Amino acid sequence: EVQLVESGGGLVQAGGSLRLSCAASGFTSDDYAIGWFRQAPGKGSEAVSCTSRLTGRTYYAESVRGRFTISSDNDRNTVYLQMNSLKPEDTAVYYCVASEGGRERVCPKDDYWGQGTQVTVSA
Repeated sequence: EVQLVESGGGLVQAGGSLRLSCAASGFTSDDYAIGWFRQAPGKGSEAVSCTSRLTGRTYYAESVRGRFTISSDNDRNTVYLQMNSLKPEDTAVYYCVASEGGRERVCPKDDYWGQGTQVTVSA
């Protein structure tokens, strides 16, 4: 069973930075996609940034491109989301999400979710 544990959220002023971490375990092969989704109050979830373990390809939502960077430490089975130049509209609960298989898939299906970590950006 895939397990995802996030950490690194918090409260930061606009323009500041945070780094989220997702410790992953339980994958049966390197064919999986993993990424960060977020859900703001009263809104649906959206894919923020994702990566394919198999191909290394990445995806960024238009709203975060140039400010956020996704990276992986495969030895530690950890995926990071470095968030710079944060804006109040980035406030949300951020979830690590993953799915196995799909080979060409960059953003995961919503098969496995972490518990979420709150990111709050004050104006």
